[in-house]
Amino acid sequence: MVTAGDFRNGVTFEMDGQVMQVVEFQHVKPGKGAAFVRAKIRNVISGGIIERTFNPSDKFENAFVERRDMEYLYADGDLYYFMDNETYEQIPIGREIISTCRFELVKENMVCKVLSYKGNVFGIEPPTFVELRVTETEPGVRGDTATNVVKPATLETGAVVKVPLFINTGDMLRIDTRTGEYLERARS
Repeated sequence: MVTAGDFRNGVTFEMDGQVMQVVEFQHVKPGKGAAFVRAKIRNVISGGIIERTFNPSDKFENAFVERRDMEYLYADGDLYYFMDNETYEQIPIGREIISTCRFELVKENMVCKVLSYKGNVFGIEPPTFVELRVTETEPGVRGDTATNVVKPATLETGAVVKVPLFINTGDMLRIDTRTGEYLERARS
């Protein structure tokens, strides 16, 4: 059991038959009246975020969300196949679950975290940073060093990201999968 007074960022619990995760919390002790907890909580299955206040003594059941490292193998229509590297078990995951993250930045054989609750897969967490090769972009010109000027570049996975003018076709880039933004050139 977890009480609202024990809330911390990342804590998962069951509320009204749903699995919720604390995104942000604040313990409030007003000068007059009882203390309370104001929290932003996210439904881990649907992704919806709500703000709610709790009495610090409110109790909830703990919810254990399993995060397993699995290797992305291939896509077949609307199914994406992942393999557990310990048991070699392969599981298909539907497009509706894949679409909840920036999966266009993931290429075959990358290891992702597969999130499940009571055996039901509800999400994928790709690696935080990936290194991908640029397959197509306008050529960079020597001296193009103006700041904050970007151009589109197509990566080996087909994703398009904004990059500085000096990036050329064939360059390896480091991309943040949380935002989909270019970070730096990767060292080969």
